[in-house]
Amino acid sequence: MERVVKSGVGWRIGWNPDAPEFKGLIGTDDWAIELTETELNDFCRLLAQLADTMKQLATELMEEEKIACEAESDLLWMEVEGYPQDYSLRFILNTGRCGEGKWNASVVADLLQATGMLKVF
Repeated sequence: MERVVKSGVGWRIGWNPDAPEFKGLIGTDDWAIELTETELNDFCRLLAQLADTMKQLATELMEEEKIACEAESDLLWMEVEGYPQDYSLRFILNTGRCGEGKWNASVVADLLQATGMLKVF
């Protein structure tokens, strides 16, 4: 198994199965934080869940209506905010070394797509 880092303008996400503790990495061009495998799994799962929620809400909202949705696990709190097809993402790491970060709406779709391809076993 080898290390995988996917990145684009304003985002990056990584997976290193050989790392002793912090196998995951999330960040932007300006910051990054390492995550345990469980934290990374939660991040990917919660992001997919939030994206699905935003997709479902698209039919119920007026075009100019903004919305915020949050999802949480024992390890992470996450929030998307904006329009159903264009929203920013924030997270707070609740345990261990703690941390917080945000991605702008322009990069969330790419980050979401990368999470789906990150851990290909």
